[in-house]
Amino acid sequence: MTATQNAFDRAVAQMDAVNATDPNRVSFNGAEYGDVQLHAKRLQQWIRKLNPHASEALLLASHCQHIRRWDIPRADFPMNRKGYLQWRSTLARHHADCSESILKEVGYDDDIIRQVRTINLKTNRATNPDVQTMEDALCLVFLEFEAARFAAGYADEKMMDILRKSWNKLSKRGREMALGLELDDHLASLIRRALEA
Repeated sequence: MTATQNAFDRAVAQMDAVNATDPNRVSFNGAEYGDVQLHAKRLQQWIRKLNPHASEALLLASHCQHIRRWDIPRADFPMNRKGYLQWRSTLARHHADCSESILKEVGYDDDIIRQVRTINLKTNRATNPDVQTMEDALCLVFLEFEAARFAAGYADEKMMDILRKSWNKLSKRGREMALGLELDDHLASLIRRALEA
C-alpha cells in the first residue's frame, strides 16, 4: 500500500466514523444511519457515476462535504433569506475546517488540503471541474432523495423556484443525469413546469 493510499484510507475511515455519529437518525433499506452519513454515501455514489476517474481530492470531499453539519442548526440563524445564506456560508467553512483537521492528522500535504477545501467551499465552480462535479452530485442527491419531501412542505411556486435554482447549478452532464431520474409524478410535474417558465 502506498503512503498516499494509506492516508486516503485513514482519512475516509475517520470522516465516515464522524458522519456515523450524527444524532439525526434516518432509516433506509432496513438500516439506520446518521443523516449526514447517509447523505455522504449517496454523494459518493453520484460522484463516481458522474466521474469514474474522480480526483483524490474530489473523492475525499465526497466523504466530508457535510461533515458535522449538526453542529450548526438552521434555527441559530434568522429565518429569512439572509439568515439562510449566513447559515450556509458558516456551514461551508465549518465543513472545510473539520475536513482540514482530519487531512492534516493523517499526513496529507497542503496541496490536497487546499483542493478539498476548495470543493467544500464550492469556490470557482465555473472554472474548477471538481467543484462543478460536487455541485452536480449535491443537486442530484437533492432531486433523487430529498426534493419530494420538500415539495410536500412548500407551495408549488416556491418549490419551482427552488428547482430552477438547483437546475441552474447543474452542468450539461448533470442535467442529463437529472432527466434520467425516476421521480414521483408530482415532483416530475413541478420540474417540467419550473423549466418551462
